[in-house]
Amino acid sequence: MLTKLMATAALIAALGQFTVDAYVEKTSLGGMLYLVNTEYTLSADYVPPDLVRPRVRTDYGNLLMRSEAAKALEELFQAAKDEEGFILEAVSGYRSYGKQRAIYQRKIQSTGDKAKASLLVAPPGASEHQLGLAMDIGRKGGSGLTARFGDTKEGQWVAQNAHRFGYIIRYKEEWTAITGYAYEPWHIRYVGKEHAGRLFELDIPLDTYVAM
Repeated sequence: MLTKLMATAALIAALGQFTVDAYVEKTSLGGMLYLVNTEYTLSADYVPPDLVRPRVRTDYGNLLMRSEAAKALEELFQAAKDEEGFILEAVSGYRSYGKQRAIYQRKIQSTGDKAKASLLVAPPGASEHQLGLAMDIGRKGGSGLTARFGDTKEGQWVAQNAHRFGYIIRYKEEWTAITGYAYEPWHIRYVGKEHAGRLFELDIPLDTYVAM
């Protein structure tokens, strides 16, 4: 508790040093701290300007991310291999508004309940994938995107080390009431090393961090 209080105090002090321009740059559309959820949504025509294909293992086609996030993902995957011998794979990166709408509609049909579907899949415009800053990841030979990934050695390593590369675990189980989404240990979001480190120390969701 004391450590978290000290980290919070340090965060407040650091934020107090930001200029208004710096804050606006980081949290405005295009900034690495831009918040997307069911309350703050993206327009149907938004497409990130610098999408590239990260050079990482994938069996899911031509995945794209914003260039800074893609480079960081490459470093994360390489570190997992070099440090622990883990083979991670990318599953889903940038998604257009239209693609997210199709995924969302399928989830409503499969669950038969819009509220339940919205807990499991973001509605169109409310997905971080449209920002080009999120990637769903798994492990070689894994069983897909399930909560079980969080119990694997690979998933645990990612949870403890992603911040070193500017990534955060966006949807923890205990944050559902705040984020609006169920536990997704496979969904990582790029925010940059400085902020990822702070979020890891504070152990709070991005929603709370931006509000602070």
